[in-house]
Amino acid sequence: MLTLKNLSFRYKIALRGSALVVTTAVLLTSVLVAREHEELRRDLDENAVQLGTTLSQNLISPIVQDDVWRAYQLLRAPLATDDSRARERLPTAIVLFDRNLKVLASSSPTRYPLLSDPEALPGFGGVAPWVRASPTLPSTRVIDADEDTIALVMPIVADGVSLAHLALVYSDEGIRARAARLVERSVLYTLGLLALILPITWYWGHRMAQPLVQLADGMSRVGTSLPDEVSLDLEESQDEIGRAGTAFRNMLAVLRQQAALEQEVMVNERLAALGRLAAGVAHEINNPLGGMLNAVDTWRRHGGDRAQIDKTLSMIERGLLQIRDTVSALLVEAKPSGKPLAREDFDDIHTLIASDLSSHGVQLDWTIRLEANVYPLPATLVRQVLLNLLLNAIQAVPAGGRVELDACVERGVLRFEVANEGCPIPPERLGTLFEPLISGRPQGHGLGLWVSYQIVNQLGGRIAVRSDASVTRFIVELPVDPATGKESES
Repeated sequence: MLTLKNLSFRYKIALRGSALVVTTAVLLTSVLVAREHEELRRDLDENAVQLGTTLSQNLISPIVQDDVWRAYQLLRAPLATDDSRARERLPTAIVLFDRNLKVLASSSPTRYPLLSDPEALPGFGGVAPWVRASPTLPSTRVIDADEDTIALVMPIVADGVSLAHLALVYSDEGIRARAARLVERSVLYTLGLLALILPITWYWGHRMAQPLVQLADGMSRVGTSLPDEVSLDLEESQDEIGRAGTAFRNMLAVLRQQAALEQEVMVNERLAALGRLAAGVAHEINNPLGGMLNAVDTWRRHGGDRAQIDKTLSMIERGLLQIRDTVSALLVEAKPSGKPLAREDFDDIHTLIASDLSSHGVQLDWTIRLEANVYPLPATLVRQVLLNLLLNAIQAVPAGGRVELDACVERGVLRFEVANEGCPIPPERLGTLFEPLISGRPQGHGLGLWVSYQIVNQLGGRIAVRSDASVTRFIVELPVDPATGKESES
């Protein structure tokens, strides 16, 4: 499942920017709505006080003269409007109480009849207790008359005498309607602002993340190939992303130079190896050719009897055989045909090296741990590898030294180790040990290890050498079946 952690930066930056914008807009809108709601309530209170003060001054004369009709006209006049928006700012009813808290006049006589007690009037349940507790009404006060009604109660005073009480009744519906319109406008403005800012945020996030995406794409291709400058579209600037792009270009330049040097070194090494191979082959072939030419030249100048001819032919034959052996060694092919490897092949090898062991005075530790009698490997090729390694070990060990052979089959791989005492192989020779026609002994032709290396590789195995001051050890692993070949190579 794709999580936010695995998203591309082009989406992460845009999403986080959008979340920040939306959160800021919602918080700002909430604060503004709350503030505007308070302003609405404050505006309502101020209008109520202003209207109540004006009415109080105009009602003194009708109260003194007991002119109920005039009082009714004055209370009714502020509410006579057809504008719905204006009505939201006006009280729903205005009631005038006398000093005994009886209804003296009201803007709605049917709802607030004359001489009614405030306790019996709708929306005035909380007015009467407050007025009765403060009959002189020293100041104006806003009272929550009930759940949906707010009343502004103020005294009407003339010459220091409280004449009556004026109550302006407001409904919460008007306040809620104005607040709802305010919230609606705020939401619309917020949505419009988001519709404008969010696309800019996504575009900005995409533009900001694009250099990082291009840099990541270029780095992901380094493992398989080196991207060229044309395919790279990295931002050039002095900020962190620009400096990372510049460092990546410099790294690619260094890697290209290194790859070119490695290629050049590889070509030079191949040419050098080919030169050494050609020189060795020429040397190995020129020696018998020189001997054969000398024999032919001697025979031409001096002639001779049958014995001389036979001697000359014998020298030519030996030279040709040596040339054939040299060429054959260069044309090694591991073919799975022929007799499969058996336990008796190891016994035959032991017999073949017995005379060399005796002539060099070398002791042999022979350990063969084979569970089966036959294994699907070409016996001739395995014998040749094992024989080459054992003869090299016998020739390298000093008189009275020891040679070891340990052979076993483990997890489908035939593994044998040939170890010998004596002088270690110099480190500078380890790199060219398996190249042809390179020998560490004057009498060697330098083909035994190369032939062994070719056979082991063509059989899908591997050969390695370890040499220290005490022992030199050659390790060969050959897969007994093709399914384990790759496993042994790793």
